[in-house]
Amino acid sequence: MKVAIYGQYYLVSTEPIIKDIFVFFNKNNVEMAIESDFLEMLYEKKIVQKEYKTFTSHTELDSSFDMLISIGGDGTMLRAVTLVRDSGVPILGINAGRLGFLATVQKENIAAFMQIVIDKKYTISKRTLLSLTCSEENESIESLNFALNEITVSRKDSTSMITIETYLNNEFLNSYWADGLIIATPTGTTGYSLSCGGPILTPDVKSLVITPIAPHNLNARPLVISDDTEIRLKVSGREEQHLVSLDSRIASVKNESILTITKTPFEINMVEIPGETFLKTLRTKLLWGEDRRN
Repeated sequence: MKVAIYGQYYLVSTEPIIKDIFVFFNKNNVEMAIESDFLEMLYEKKIVQKEYKTFTSHTELDSSFDMLISIGGDGTMLRAVTLVRDSGVPILGINAGRLGFLATVQKENIAAFMQIVIDKKYTISKRTLLSLTCSEENESIESLNFALNEITVSRKDSTSMITIETYLNNEFLNSYWADGLIIATPTGTTGYSLSCGGPILTPDVKSLVITPIAPHNLNARPLVISDDTEIRLKVSGREEQHLVSLDSRIASVKNESILTITKTPFEINMVEIPGETFLKTLRTKLLWGEDRRN
């Protein structure tokens, strides 16, 4: 078996997780390639000593890899997606962060989860992504123009709201007068969209959610649409620019630019371990079913 490993070092508590994974894979003769910056950090903190193969970009991850393992929180998982891109390499998230909707495998009993990995007793959950094009040339967007969670437009350098003209398949939907607008995939509905009042979709739903951020017109509610819809946005406001974010990556865009959002032609393969399902994550992380009135 051959795996790629990428991660972030958040707290001292992350160290035993990393050590357990490396010890287990070395013991079971799993071939490992470590993201170069992550490996440099492991050397610096003396978490590992031996030499490993490395990789630095998505061009080095191909079908010879069985999996990429992301060690960290959901932010680390989102960065791992930029390494995998359209290669089809499955991603498994080990949660060393806090909430962890994407990095679903918890740090307890890492060895048992890793045994499932090398026995290949996991399943694959396919996740939709969104791509973005801009009518004005923008290198920040063009270099990496897709998102797993959401694409968001928001105000910049101002406390004033912006107006977001929104079209679905060339038909006018609405002009949102708000702090911003979120276009979320099913995966992203447990993120920013949820905190702004949007619904939660299960990962297999073929839909997207449009969620306004603090809309002035209070009857502007989140909207669920088909994921094959082409969404076109045009932002206007008092400032010359607004912000566009693709997951955790942010770019400044000139007002009146046309932003076109569509579903990407490829999907991300997320590894799902038996017993660590999306529904279990919802119950655990959102405390569903727990009555604290007593």
